[in-house]
Amino acid sequence: MKPGVCEKPVRLMRRVILDYPDTRLHTERHGWLRVRDEGDKITFTYKEQLERHTATGIHEVETSVGSFENTVALCEAIGLQVFSFQESKRETWQLGDCEVVLDEWPWVKPYIEVEGPTEASVKEASEQLGFSWDTAVFGGTTAVFRREYPNIPTGEDIVDDHGL
Repeated sequence: MKPGVCEKPVRLMRRVILDYPDTRLHTERHGWLRVRDEGDKITFTYKEQLERHTATGIHEVETSVGSFENTVALCEAIGLQVFSFQESKRETWQLGDCEVVLDEWPWVKPYIEVEGPTEASVKEASEQLGFSWDTAVFGGTTAVFRREYPNIPTGEDIVDDHGL
């Protein structure tokens, strides 16, 4: 495999998590909407957790939009509610057909996330980076916070969903 290439240097990422006021996306479908400013583009994403703790357990539909503020305002205008505003720093690398991101969030140690088209490609990239699949953590940022703070009550999400 070729060496990794830095595609986007460290940048501020800001995002909001939205749902209906009755939280039906979260409670009925384990889903959420996200508007994210990635520094060079704004994305609007629906995520739904299909399986917990797997490399391929999140269904995602994403599109680019023109404005962070206007997309949030549009969502609020149709009755959605902002449940969370989050900021982090991220650096993005490409390694083979996988994206490798270095994430920095408040109150947790920086961590690396590897995403790819198949579990096999994620395993290969992870091994090339010197990581053991046996110690891999699956899930979003909530999983990282749970490793750092193991006494967080089960069933409560930190940032991926609503932070409820």
